[in-house]
Amino acid sequence: MAERTDPYRNYRFRVEIASIQVAAFASATIPDESSDPIEYREGTDPFTRKLSGYPKVGSLTLKRGITTSMELYEWWQIIRQTGTGVPNARRNISIILVDDAGNDAARWDLVGAWPSKYQAGDLDGKGNDVLIETLEVAVENIKRTQ
Repeated sequence: MAERTDPYRNYRFRVEIASIQVAAFASATIPDESSDPIEYREGTDPFTRKLSGYPKVGSLTLKRGITTSMELYEWWQIIRQTGTGVPNARRNISIILVDDAGNDAARWDLVGAWPSKYQAGDLDGKGNDVLIETLEVAVENIKRTQ
């Protein structure tokens, strides 16, 4: 009888961003990957063929409670003020899924990432929720390495 392998749970993970010291997140949405089909018809073929187009990578969305750490906001300010062509603008990010025993179970490495949108969150005088900041990050390439 084959040994049962349960899927990993989605609530234990960490995010490593090059040169960012404090970066604990409540949620991280791993970017999707896709390739648009290109329809091609040759000569007198009665049907079209489908070829693969250029691969595309979506955006990474990171959410966390606002703290005294300004590192993510300062990264956004570098992009906002100078663009992505300056040193330290684009960074590599790793998202690591952790199993129940605390071991690294899966890893996605994101290359050439830079913040494309920052949102500080919504304030509510009648609420008692944590103020959540959201950082949307454009990604050039993603690879699952584990």
